Amino acid sequence: MPYVVAEPCINCKHTDCVEVCPVDCFYEGPNFLVIHPDECIDCNACVPVCPVEAIFPDDELPEEWEHYTQWNQYLAEKWQGLGYNIVEKKDAMPDAEEWDGKEKSEEDILDWEEG
Repeated sequence: MPYVVAEPCINCKHTDCVEVCPVDCFYEGPNFLVIHPDECIDCNACVPVCPVEAIFPDDELPEEWEHYTQWNQYLAEKWQGLGYNIVEKKDAMPDAEEWDGKEKSEEDILDWEEG
């Protein structure tokens, strides 16, 4: 039962979760974080530290965000291949507070340009 980063993370990208992850299974996009499901050990350390409550066990995702399971798998594999494993806390996005609670969708997720 891996954990999944869902919609509230988009355009916020707080990294408190990264700091507590014992297996470094987070990958970073320009405005979103994902968890690699094959690396996650289901420890739950990330859930209570996420300030926007964006992380869920995959079997407890709200129905409207169930597709984020596939997004986490796809983007984690892609960003892993590009070397975007994040293992240290960074500042949140400059306008994270502005985005907190706003309506978002997977269409708002930015991707890294491949060379």
